[in-house]
Amino acid sequence: MTQLSPIDLRSDTVTQPDEAMRIAMSAAEVADDVIDHDPTMRALEERVAELLGVDAALWVPSGTMGNLIALMIHLRRGDRFLAPVGAHVLDAELGSGAWLAGGMPQALEWDAAPGRASAQAIRAAAGTEGPYYDLRTTLLCLENTHNYAGGTVTQPDEHAMLVSVAKETGLRVHLDGARLWNAAVALGVPPAALTVGVDSVQVCLSKGLGAPVGSVVAGSPTFVAEARRTRKMLGGGVRQGGVLAAAGLVGLDRIDDLAQDHANARTLADGLVELGWTVPTPETNIVLAEVPDLEVTLTGLRHLGVYAGPMGGKLRFVTHRDVTEADIKETLRRISSAS
Repeated sequence: MTQLSPIDLRSDTVTQPDEAMRIAMSAAEVADDVIDHDPTMRALEERVAELLGVDAALWVPSGTMGNLIALMIHLRRGDRFLAPVGAHVLDAELGSGAWLAGGMPQALEWDAAPGRASAQAIRAAAGTEGPYYDLRTTLLCLENTHNYAGGTVTQPDEHAMLVSVAKETGLRVHLDGARLWNAAVALGVPPAALTVGVDSVQVCLSKGLGAPVGSVVAGSPTFVAEARRTRKMLGGGVRQGGVLAAAGLVGLDRIDDLAQDHANARTLADGLVELGWTVPTPETNIVLAEVPDLEVTLTGLRHLGVYAGPMGGKLRFVTHRDVTEADIKETLRRISSAS
């Protein structure tokens, strides 16, 4: 029996650095980033800060570390922070917001749209200051795109409204923008249009942009100075980090390529619907499908050489730069042939 070549749609984190990215990494100018601030790291951080419309930025090994650093800076022990149900900071970071940042998480229901809470819900959850023994709500965490909701996008005007309500009620705002590049491309706006008013933002380089490792956390110079100290505390200080930063710089040149991932996701979703699957139209590069038996379906797809993953009781496919339009058509052909 002929072995089918695998088509890996488990996540956009499975991307491999291509030859151009590997060459840039091998040629990177480097220095000890903990002592001297690696020059390629500095170039990456300055470029990301400019793209995000903030004053300063800091490379970190992972998005989880970037989010944790922000929470550790923004929260005091016993402070409550708000985030929409299914947010990465709530469900996919091993409780580090509570364990290491000392915050008490509160999930906000999706009363505005999938992945999004309304301004009214934020205002109600923020509450008013009570007796000294009451929890203080001090931080709102937003996520754009929202992974668990299927890569849904928050529009600039809605983002601005949520941030405005947060500020009115005394909350700081951290934006988990792991896939903010996808949101910006889907909306046809600069990334800075989606960060207005936030106190900090984290963006990922190792998902759709294809870098092998790394994220960036950004905000004011004061925030980033403290973030550098906190990164070191968490073991995230690197030495000749320019080798990794060079990959991120190449990735930033490819932000517009994410449009093809989005088109491939729509092609996949439309094709699955034609085959009788229940699949909403994706807003970016994440396709969520409802299936009768998740484990049976995952196993069946693996036999077809198609790799997907579970998410919230649904089947998740994620398109990325290492999966072509032809791969998507082949995925649909394989699924159709097995139906």
